[in-house]
Amino acid sequence: MTRCLLVTLTLIISTLITVPTATAAEERPILTASAAMKMVHGCLAKATSEGWLMHIAIIDNHGNLKAYHRMDDAQLLSQDVSLAKARTSAVSPRSTKQWGEMAFSSGGPGAAAFVPGMNYFEGGLPIMTSAGDHIGGIGVSGDTGANDAVCAQAGIDAAADDLQ
Repeated sequence: MTRCLLVTLTLIISTLITVPTATAAEERPILTASAAMKMVHGCLAKATSEGWLMHIAIIDNHGNLKAYHRMDDAQLLSQDVSLAKARTSAVSPRSTKQWGEMAFSSGGPGAAAFVPGMNYFEGGLPIMTSAGDHIGGIGVSGDTGANDAVCAQAGIDAAADDLQ
């Protein structure tokens, strides 16, 4: 009996010594609901100050809608456009404007023009951490493409502390 106990203890101890200890789970940054709401409020502040009526969509890099807001009396068409812009910049760390330039830079449609589900209207921006990790996309629609992009950037800027 003692011999069996000694063998068992030896096996347990040798297993503990040779098996590497479990490392902490890999940590990666995520787009939090709090950061998404700060982006919405940053966009709202900019749009209100400029007199723009916007739809604001924020999607994480897994395709999940994190936040959405339609300003009062914003045109209905812009709802789908804002979501498409956010999705395009959520699946790739490029703006929708960059995608449009890649798709149509040679005068005709290039290969990027045939990527399914992409939107090429300006106003979709990737959401990046300060370390360069791509964690989502923001899409704004309701005014000119340039103004949509300015509003989207205001949203990202409003959440800068959460993107550290």
